[in-house]
Amino acid sequence: MDALPGPLARMWRVTPTRRLGRPAELDVDQVVSTAVSLADASGLAGVSLPKIAEVLGVTPMSLYRHIGSKDELYGLMEDVAYGPPPSVSAASWRDSLRGWAVALRGVFRDRPWLVRLPIAGPPSGPHTVGWMDAGLSALRATRLSWASKVTVITVVSGYVRHAELMGQQLASSRGDVSLLEAERDYGRVLASLASADRYPEVAALFASDLFETGEAAGDADADFASGLDLILDGVGVLVARFE
Repeated sequence: MDALPGPLARMWRVTPTRRLGRPAELDVDQVVSTAVSLADASGLAGVSLPKIAEVLGVTPMSLYRHIGSKDELYGLMEDVAYGPPPSVSAASWRDSLRGWAVALRGVFRDRPWLVRLPIAGPPSGPHTVGWMDAGLSALRATRLSWASKVTVITVVSGYVRHAELMGQQLASSRGDVSLLEAERDYGRVLASLASADRYPEVAALFASDLFETGEAAGDADADFASGLDLILDGVGVLVARFE
């Protein structure tokens, strides 16, 4: 096998043959675990090469012996933060895929900064590839093509990621205002702005009691489950087409 590119070699901890001499003071794991700890404590804004270097007691330039760039560091952090994939053992593809999605949501909730990482490409590290394998395993009993299976787990994981990111952003924009109050204010303002002649359906929506009763605010877990059910219903149609 040809030599792996540096970023992939570091991601999979494939180390080149060392020359004789003093062992390195640092390694990739130390750098990445420090970065993850900083992100856990302060979000992505708390992660910088100078801060990592300060914690480790080294110079920022010395970090480049172990990571090629900050973008590469983000990829390494993502793989470590995902951790080992869940075990997929449910009897049906639907229950298995649901369990996989719920487990992924749990990872994002434990580490909210994960959904704010830039998406640099498909899974490429041992943990993220493990999650991909678990997602594909959930669909093993179906007759879906490989392309369809990849599409399914991409759509499901995308939904989970977007739901968590949207929830974070909405919560941040509300500040100290409760979700119920924010939805009521939104409904009242839009009811005064959206005229029936220009926005007939929207005007009818805001004329209803949906926002006043708090039904629009809903429950985060119930809303997530409902959205996931919609997606799984669509996957079910696709699965049936291949039978």
